Amino acid sequence: MNKHTIHITGGRVIDPQRQFDQVADVYIDGDRIAAIGAAPAGFVATQTIDAQGCIVSPGFVDLSARLGGVEPELAAAVAGGITALACPPDTRPPLDEAGLVERIVRRGAALGLAHIYPLGALTQELGGEKLAELATLRKSGCIAFSQAQRPLIDTQVLLRAMQYAATVDVALHLQPQDHYLARDGVAHDGDVGSRLGLAGIPVCAETVAIATALQLAKATGVRLHLTRLSSAAGIALVREARRNGLAVSCDVGIHHLHLSEEDIGYFDSHARFTPPLRATSDRAALREAVAEGLAAICSDHTPVSEDGKQLPFGEAQPGATGLELLLPLTLRWAQECGVPLATALARITCDPATILGIETGTLAPGSRADLCIFDPEARWRVTPDTLRSQGKNTPFPGEEMCGQVRATLVGGRQVFGDSH
Repeated sequence: MNKHTIHITGGRVIDPQRQFDQVADVYIDGDRIAAIGAAPAGFVATQTIDAQGCIVSPGFVDLSARLGGVEPELAAAVAGGITALACPPDTRPPLDEAGLVERIVRRGAALGLAHIYPLGALTQELGGEKLAELATLRKSGCIAFSQAQRPLIDTQVLLRAMQYAATVDVALHLQPQDHYLARDGVAHDGDVGSRLGLAGIPVCAETVAIATALQLAKATGVRLHLTRLSSAAGIALVREARRNGLAVSCDVGIHHLHLSEEDIGYFDSHARFTPPLRATSDRAALREAVAEGLAAICSDHTPVSEDGKQLPFGEAQPGATGLELLLPLTLRWAQECGVPLATALARITCDPATILGIETGTLAPGSRADLCIFDPEARWRVTPDTLRSQGKNTPFPGEEMCGQVRATLVGGRQVFGDSH
């Protein structure tokens, strides 16, 4: 049987990792990119995709996406141009056993949609007391370890985890929030939360946790990734640590680039997040950190049922759907901040791929053919019908978005698009 070959014609090809940006044809042979520009000798396409007026970019890499149901969420991922995603360990049950990790990896591979990269539970049942079987979890397919949003109060346990992770050269993904300082809080400890009578989570809940993690990382040499930073002060700590040579990376959730505490409005539960939406000055600092390349962007996709949101603000489940909004919200941020398109795409392609240490996020010949073709000018409206995710929960209901995926290819196969 002849190998499947694809010829993508007429698109503007942007590969941020290689600083390549020009109108060119792309040639795919099997699961690999064969060439960009001129066709390889003897190349005969079995499929042609017209990308006229579109951008051809590496498939997007999402540093955090929760999968309530694997199949519908992976379908939503490829509809959003996401070809690889890291899955946090706070599943039910948590990813603290090899069998659970292997099951989710097998399920993802069988579906043939976006690649799943599980983050293993750092502690047993994410309880924060005893380390999970990290070596076994790593062999079963975990790409890094995390506590997700569960507290790890015992700093000695965290130190031991970092020591172990450093010896086997695997990264820790930590969401920095001091348990006691954030306890019972549901909103930013600022003017809006105070006016609404909502229990506050101060910025120091983030900075105390960051400072602790950075000190332990410095002592152990672990590769540390800080997830979902929310404050200007937190960003400043990471910038200083990087300047001093510490191997620390970080990301910002896409919603935090657009929203602030003011978007809580009159107790809008769709604007409840962990960490909380903070002041407009914090949002400005996050935008600047992403623009300069200090932080990558993630969707922080958290599908929540309608029942989970139709509750008083303090009782509602935090989070929002993000897979299908990652591209248009990244484009909106880039336009509002004057960030070049190639720079914006780097934050959701090669930068997160580098953080995860995976072979994707580039269009270099010979690399895996994970691509997204999107129309940057196409407009669409956010409604329950336009979202494939089971989570319809979003702070942007009814809003018009600019930027729509036309086709997604994973491993050289078209898994989303008109002809699929």
